[in-house]
Amino acid sequence: MAQKPSIPKGTRDFNPEQVAKRNYIFNTIRNAFETFGFQPIETPSFENSDTLMGKYGDEGDRLIFKILNSGDYLSKANDEAYSEKDSTKLTSSISEKALRYDLTVPFARYVVQHQNEIEFPFKRYQIQPVWRADRPQKGRFREFFQCDADVVGSKSLWQEVEFIQLYDTVFSALKLKGVTIKINNRKILSGIAEVIGASDKLIDFTVALDKLDKIGEEKVKEEMRSKGISDEGISKLQPLFTLSGSFESQIESLKGILNTSEDGQKGIKELDFINSAIIELGLSTASLQLDVTLARGLNYYTGAIFEVSAPKSVKMGSIGGGGRYDDLTGIFGMKDVSGVGISFGLDRIYLVLEELGLFPETVNKNVEVLFINFGDKEALFSLKAIKQLRFQGVNAELYPDAAKMKKQMNHANKRHIPFVVLVGEQEIESNTYTLKNMSSGEQDKVLLEALVSIIKKS
Repeated sequence: MAQKPSIPKGTRDFNPEQVAKRNYIFNTIRNAFETFGFQPIETPSFENSDTLMGKYGDEGDRLIFKILNSGDYLSKANDEAYSEKDSTKLTSSISEKALRYDLTVPFARYVVQHQNEIEFPFKRYQIQPVWRADRPQKGRFREFFQCDADVVGSKSLWQEVEFIQLYDTVFSALKLKGVTIKINNRKILSGIAEVIGASDKLIDFTVALDKLDKIGEEKVKEEMRSKGISDEGISKLQPLFTLSGSFESQIESLKGILNTSEDGQKGIKELDFINSAIIELGLSTASLQLDVTLARGLNYYTGAIFEVSAPKSVKMGSIGGGGRYDDLTGIFGMKDVSGVGISFGLDRIYLVLEELGLFPETVNKNVEVLFINFGDKEALFSLKAIKQLRFQGVNAELYPDAAKMKKQMNHANKRHIPFVVLVGEQEIESNTYTLKNMSSGEQDKVLLEALVSIIKKS
C-alpha cells in the first residue's frame, strides 16, 4: 500500500474557505497601500546567496533556506570543508542561491539594480511568500506571506507618521480593535549601549534585549553577561526594564538616562516628533506606545523601529513590524539612500481575525445557483441562462453530469448553494425555469429576467 503523502513541517494547504479569507486580508491591505500611494513590484522567490547572507545577523543567517547547485553540486565542493564536516564553509561551495528570508533585502537589491528607472522617492508595496528555517509553532511557519510597504529616497520623518496611519487604516478596515503599535528608535538603543559601555557589542546587546518579552529580565541579563557586557553596565540598564507610563513621561525619563549620548538624544527627538504628529492627527483603532526594549534584532535598522501587537485578548506574537534603514542600499554599493518600511504578518492576522470572529459572512463568495443536469438538451438550455446570470455578476454553474437528481441536490446542500434550477421538457417549451430555494424548499416557475432578479436580491 502506497504511503499517504504529506507536506513539510511549517507549510500548509489552504481550502477554498481559507483562501477566500486570506484574499479578504490581502485585498484590504492592498487597497490601503494603493490609497497611500504605494506601487506594486515583485521579485524572484530565490536570490543569490551573497544578496541575503550577512544582512539579518547570525541568527537570521541560520534561518535562510539554501538551494543546492544544479547538477553534480559536490564536484565543486570545498574538499577541506567536506573532510572536516564544516557545514558553514561547505555550504558556500555547493549552494549559490537561497530562498528569500524577507522582502526588504530583495527590495534593496531591486532599487540598486533598477536605480536609473526609478523615480525617487519611490513608494513600493510587495505581497509575496518568504521562507525561514524556523521551528514551527502557533503563528510561526516556514513558508508564509509578507505584505510590505517601503519608501526609499526620503529621510523625512513624515514617512514614519504615515506608516503609523497606514497600520491604523488597515486594522480599522479589518474591524480589529485594541491593536498596539509599539515604537522605538535604534539611535536610542545605540545611546543606551554607549552609556553602559557596550558600544562595541551593540548587536549582541540588541539581540538579547529583543528577547525580553520571551525569556524575561534575568535570562536577558544572563545572555548579556555571556556576550561580555559587564555587571556594572547591566545594572545601569535597570531603569529601562521598569520604564512605564505615558509616551511623554517615558520620553522625559530617557532624556535623563541618555543625557550624555548625542546619538541617543537624536533618537529621542525623532520619537517626540512622530508622537506629537500622531497626537495631532489621531488614530481610529490602534494606539501608539513607546517600548524602549524593542530592538527587532535586525542589523539594518538605523532609526525608528515598529512592532505591532494583537489585542490582549488574543495570545499571539507580533502581527506587523518594520523600521528605518538608512544604510541598506549601501551594502549593494548605492550610498546615501534612506529607506523606511513596514510589514503585515498575514498569517497571524488571519489567526487573530478567526479567533475573534471578525471575518464577514460575505467573505466566502459561494456559487449562488446550481442548474440540475437532466441531459444534453436541458444542459444546453441551462447554459444559455447561466451565461446571462454570469454577465449580471451572479455566480452560477451547471452540474457537469446527468446524475441522479438526489445526488445533484445533495451536492448543492453540501456546498451550501442557496438556489437550484431545474430545467426539463416543460421548462424548455415554455421558456421558463423552475427555481428552488434550498432553505425554504419553495419553488416557482419563472422567466429568465425574474430568475436573475430573485437571485441578485438574495
